[in-house]
Amino acid sequence: MMKHLALAPALILALALPVAAEKLPLGQISGYLNAMTTAQSKFTQVNDDGSITTGTLYIKRPGRVRFEYDPPEAALVLAGANTVAVFDNNSNTGPTTYPLERTPLSIILAAKVDLNRARMVTGHREDGNTTAVTTQDPAHPEYGSLELVFTGPPVELRQWVITDDSGARTTVILGALDIGLPLSDNLFNIALTESQTGRDQR
Repeated sequence: MMKHLALAPALILALALPVAAEKLPLGQISGYLNAMTTAQSKFTQVNDDGSITTGTLYIKRPGRVRFEYDPPEAALVLAGANTVAVFDNNSNTGPTTYPLERTPLSIILAAKVDLNRARMVTGHREDGNTTAVTTQDPAHPEYGSLELVFTGPPVELRQWVITDDSGARTTVILGALDIGLPLSDNLFNIALTESQTGRDQR
């Protein structure tokens, strides 16, 4: 009897605490990303040096993304045609370019996302009301990793953290995602964007 009485306060406390959300299954997250053909959102970016920038993000899967940074940041980042281009309006040269496959962001821009693929997910945890999934390219883990943070159900992408091949971390915190809206392919056309800025293509 005394044993049951001693356990009672602990039981009452447990019942009073909010129930933590269950960890979202990888298959459900993969389905959500695959269904996201287009998306638009305001974002806040926290860079590795602690600096903060804001802007508007556009996604058109597969393979295309656009980061428009708010003033005074004079930058624009595009991904399209398997290439990432970084435009700096303070520079007199053309954009810096590199293959999309070398950035961990290519994982969610793939034509088909399968987080159950062997060695793709290196971490999958629940933290309060969010689920965090750490991913990498199974064939090239040296390219870095991408941590995706979701709420749900229903599943919604809230932020990601890119750790590049040098170990630098960039966090992108998303506002409300507007999914399924029409987005022109021209938003992600690197050559067109370069011609519109009056720069010669590198």
